[in-house]
Amino acid sequence: MPLLHKIAGIVVVCAVIIGLTLPGTRRGRDAGASAARSGATSPSTPAPSATRAPAPAMSTASAPPSSSAPPQPSPSASAEASAPIPPAAPGAVAVKADELGEVPVLMYHRIMKKPELSLDRSTKELRDELTRLAEEGYVPVTAAEFVAGRFDAVPAGRHPVVLTFDDSTPGQFGLDAQGGPAPDTAVAIIQDVARRYPGFRPVATFYLNEDLFLLGDRAAAGLAWLTRHGYEIGNHTVTHPDLSTMSRKRVQDEIGGIEDKIVSLTGAHATTFAYPFGAIPHKRAWAQRQDGRYDFQGVLLAGWKPSESPFDKDFDRFAITRVRSEGKIKENDCRTFCSTAWLDELDAHPERRYTSDGDPRAVTFPKSRERRLGKGYRAQARSY
Repeated sequence: MPLLHKIAGIVVVCAVIIGLTLPGTRRGRDAGASAARSGATSPSTPAPSATRAPAPAMSTASAPPSSSAPPQPSPSASAEASAPIPPAAPGAVAVKADELGEVPVLMYHRIMKKPELSLDRSTKELRDELTRLAEEGYVPVTAAEFVAGRFDAVPAGRHPVVLTFDDSTPGQFGLDAQGGPAPDTAVAIIQDVARRYPGFRPVATFYLNEDLFLLGDRAAAGLAWLTRHGYEIGNHTVTHPDLSTMSRKRVQDEIGGIEDKIVSLTGAHATTFAYPFGAIPHKRAWAQRQDGRYDFQGVLLAGWKPSESPFDKDFDRFAITRVRSEGKIKENDCRTFCSTAWLDELDAHPERRYTSDGDPRAVTFPKSRERRLGKGYRAQARSY
């Protein structure tokens, strides 16, 4: 073979090898440009609004929420991953902000003057617990706000808490003759505590079964009152079955059946879902989404510990842990794992809990927590 042909062959082989080994930065950049042209946004690119992670816009939608909302962190570019994190604002440092801390998601069932079953809480116990939360600087957010990382309503130095009520029982909510919350229901108590503690937001999430608070023909009016006043309506199946024992069709019929009812009464889909008994079906995806019927942005388990921050690398929006509301009783290890025990623990170790920086555009935390930061949030990160 002529010498020039040999040289040409070597050049071609080298070019191929170099092309295969060079990082595909241009391809990624071109894909990003294409997405930008089509109007798509990346979780690592701040949205035009001031909030960190816009909640799904579905309060007036008649179709299931899009599975693209809330945005999920995507693997960040190498340049972003290696970029230094800017210093936190002085105000955030002053309040010891830590937005990678734990968030208590409290789980309630029946609210009664005199509890009858182990999961029941008395009206006094609920009032006392809410009062404690208010006095210790907690601010309620809904489950939908939590899963979206939307803490705009939590001022600097305060801590988010999620109040969740399962089974839509009459002690949780009812309507009086004037169309407001019936006395001694959970909603009436929440509203009263909020009046006495102005920084305590009167919001919670109610996970509905078919009984719908036993409102009967006033169900639409009752749900309208709740949503109009900032409460969230969540899905908890039609009959509260053990989903772990059921086929895909039965799981989706249970979830879809109550979802159809919610849509017919409110005109909107539920954003979040809570497993009855905390029992997970054979495939988690069956409970997360069914085309044309439901598409949840967050799924809640039963309780034993506070949840990770939605900005934490270990946060799983389809397996959000909750804490059962109860005192330090022997049953079910409540001396360690129920609400009184956990609130005592977080009060004794405030460095563990989520403390807001008051800036919805930033995710602030101590430098020692940096390894906990989820991918895609580095551009918003601030440390001290």
